[in-house]
Amino acid sequence: MSSPTQFVQATPRASAHRWNHLPTVPEALASLMRTVVVALFLLTFVVQPFLIPSESMERTLLVGDFLLVNKQVFAPNNSVTEHLLPYRQVERGDIVVFHHPQPHPYLVKRVIGVPGDRLRIENGRVMINDSPANEPYAAFEPAAPSQFRDNFPAQVYTDPDVDPEWWRQMRTLTHNGELVVPPNEYFVLGDNRNHSYDSRSWGFVPREAIIARPLVIYFSLRRPSTTDVQQAADDRLGHDRELSARLATFARWKRIFRVVH
Repeated sequence: MSSPTQFVQATPRASAHRWNHLPTVPEALASLMRTVVVALFLLTFVVQPFLIPSESMERTLLVGDFLLVNKQVFAPNNSVTEHLLPYRQVERGDIVVFHHPQPHPYLVKRVIGVPGDRLRIENGRVMINDSPANEPYAAFEPAAPSQFRDNFPAQVYTDPDVDPEWWRQMRTLTHNGELVVPPNEYFVLGDNRNHSYDSRSWGFVPREAIIARPLVIYFSLRRPSTTDVQQAADDRLGHDRELSARLATFARWKRIFRVVH
């Protein structure tokens, strides 16, 4: 005689039970606090977002570019994170973010001269230690002639935009027509050479003022440039465009996640 069929009830696995478990309020708060702590650490020591507001770094950085910058790469040697994150010295050609009292609390420019360099500008061309600088990034948008801007250091104080204190300091550091960069100071220029308010007008950047290096463009809004003669005209008064066309043109999609050099 056959034995009666036995029915066995499957016991739910512990893992399935765990997946169905809803976090308690203390668990949710603990998870939130961990996220906040990690985010604060990253913003304090590693990365920070910035928006480019002006044309001084065209065509490397455009008006409307959103940047993530590396705050640790140029951190001082006594940083609490020096053993955790990479650190190096500022080098010629680096794009740097730095503190500046005027006209904005933060500026972004390219390092052209490092301590000990002898530099001059002849007809807009940068000469470093008697050799022409290799500057594929430099742009020269049309602008009115400027003897002080295009031939530096100038022998005569003629430009009202030049800081008088910087003019006096520059005269003491100029030898045989060349400006000698002193220790712990850096000479910076905007890539858009004819439309940049930079070391030519207000002087050196102290090493301690340099706080970050741009890493990547994580978004870019299409914004008009007052110096770029190649940009298309704004068609705000033109005919209505389809939504897809508006979405395609309100941002520079090809610039997203572009690494900054």
